[in-house]
Amino acid sequence: MHADQLTISPETVRELVEDQFPQWRDQPVSEVASAGTVNAIFRIGDRLAARFPLEPGDIEVNRRWLAAEAEAAAELAGRTSFPTPEPVALGEPGRGYPLPWSVQTWLPGTVATDDDPGESAGFARDLAVFIGEVRAIDTRGRTFDGRGRGGELTAHEEWVQTCLQRSEGLLDVPRLRRTWSVLRTLPRGDAPDLMTHGDLISGNVLVAGGRLAGVLDVGGFGPADPALDLVAAWHLLEPGPRRVLRAELGSSDVEWERGKAWAFVQAIGTVWYYRESNPTMSDMGRRTLARILADDPPH
Repeated sequence: MHADQLTISPETVRELVEDQFPQWRDQPVSEVASAGTVNAIFRIGDRLAARFPLEPGDIEVNRRWLAAEAEAAAELAGRTSFPTPEPVALGEPGRGYPLPWSVQTWLPGTVATDDDPGESAGFARDLAVFIGEVRAIDTRGRTFDGRGRGGELTAHEEWVQTCLQRSEGLLDVPRLRRTWSVLRTLPRGDAPDLMTHGDLISGNVLVAGGRLAGVLDVGGFGPADPALDLVAAWHLLEPGPRRVLRAELGSSDVEWERGKAWAFVQAIGTVWYYRESNPTMSDMGRRTLARILADDPPH
């Protein structure tokens, strides 16, 4: 998926565990099939998951990032009605792998990519509870740190234009351009930053029996535009449950549309970028954009 992407085998993970965490040396190691784009995931026994960054980089930069992820995961753990991974340990570079890596608790459930909850009103209510509980966590005076999505929509203009160019022949680019020209101008107003998960896509949401069972990839938990987590409406829900989510959260027209805009920013980059290397992510982007356009009358 990425230039110079790192590869890691279960045998290498087993050696790293034996070297650095001998208390787990008797636990079986197995690779987890995943459409994730940031980490390779391996189970260690029944209760732990090891995460290995896929893109090469500076060791110290990666160590600081993993430490920040662990801090975010620890802050969120136990603060909502739904389980989230808890940090357990940080590993170091070792035999066969050049970067620091992390260990978290394993959460049971099926990712929403594989068990589509999009027609479930109960799932939509669960999502509303999760988003509301995350928003209620004290920011402790922190504001958006400027990384990724969650600040101003216009900061992503260059990226969106690049993606629209790359999407010619794959998507209805003229209509997407018209939609973006409206979404990008939505005012933030004086809405303060609130705590957000930041990446509520199908691969990060666990489902059981059509209900929310847990939420993964919590390293981006932090303050941002409160509309950011509304991307879930477009990534995960069909029209009926989407209306349920909005009603439960009491979203204003502008906040709701800004959530759509953040989903647009995220989805427009996945279709062309992952077309060959990660079809699951590419298809997710297509579905999200189709939902956005279906909700948006032609201009």
